[in-house]
Amino acid sequence: MLPPRAMYFLGLNAIRVLSLISLILVFSSTILVMVTNIKAVNAFEAAKGTDAASSMVDCDYIEGSTVPNQPAGVFWAVVSSLLIIFQTIILFLSECSWPMAFFDRFFPVLGTQFGLGALGIFQCLISTQILSHHVDDFALVSAFFLFALGCLNMLLGLIFRESSKAKRSITSWRAEAKGILPTSQDNRPVFVNASPYVSNVFHPHDEKAHTFAPQMMMRTDSTASTGSTEKAGFGFGRQGEKAAGLRGFILQKPEESLPRYASPTPVHAQKASLSRAPSSASSSSSFYSHEAPPARPMPGYRQESRPASPAEGTPAFKSSPTAL
Repeated sequence: MLPPRAMYFLGLNAIRVLSLISLILVFSSTILVMVTNIKAVNAFEAAKGTDAASSMVDCDYIEGSTVPNQPAGVFWAVVSSLLIIFQTIILFLSECSWPMAFFDRFFPVLGTQFGLGALGIFQCLISTQILSHHVDDFALVSAFFLFALGCLNMLLGLIFRESSKAKRSITSWRAEAKGILPTSQDNRPVFVNASPYVSNVFHPHDEKAHTFAPQMMMRTDSTASTGSTEKAGFGFGRQGEKAAGLRGFILQKPEESLPRYASPTPVHAQKASLSRAPSSASSSSSFYSHEAPPARPMPGYRQESRPASPAEGTPAFKSSPTAL
């Protein structure tokens, strides 16, 4: 049994071949209809002035054609046929996937980034334009066939969406068949070589640290092979840092930081905390007041004057000679 990938490839390409056949049939039938219309118009113009032409004056269409009997009816009938031919050519090239660069740039809905839904819509529009007129059997069958393929392409566009053209592409099939393992898109971030900063990390006081470090990457394969054979493992020492720097890796030292817990108090701060701070007298004491009112002398006593205290704000004691 075939794998699902092969079944999708074969089924989508079978529908593509049928679509190409229907476009070729519509292209040829449109040319045939346009030739028939021109012959009918020429016959109508040649028969003017006769009894047969006078009887066709009130007809909606010229006999034996799809040209309306109205001013500029022949012009619009020919333009409609030319537009159908042009559209079938564009859709045919889109189904052949050539040139896809042109469609991706100027007509993206028929390019590689879109599915088969837009193609089916265009096919249905062309077929309904043909079926809306009275045509011969060949054009009728071709238009019906194109309409059926257009509906099928719209359904495939809803199912596979933008991946439908990639699944039926012959070039992508060959590219995947050459590979042993299936290819997939790697969305992991690409490692960026930060070698310009290696010299500043390992040699902060070196004068050569300010030179452009891509010179370190310009080393020959012989140097790399010699270093790998002489010392297989360098460990975490100086040689290991140098080998890592030559290979383009950055080994940064961790930043210094204080522990989360509180640091111990210094010794001189502990000694200073043992000494007692000078105490101040309580403001509620009877021997001290910030603003003491002047004392009144008692009757019968003589007040002696004492030298003022050197410190301001100290209490002054008053006594009589008999108290001693």
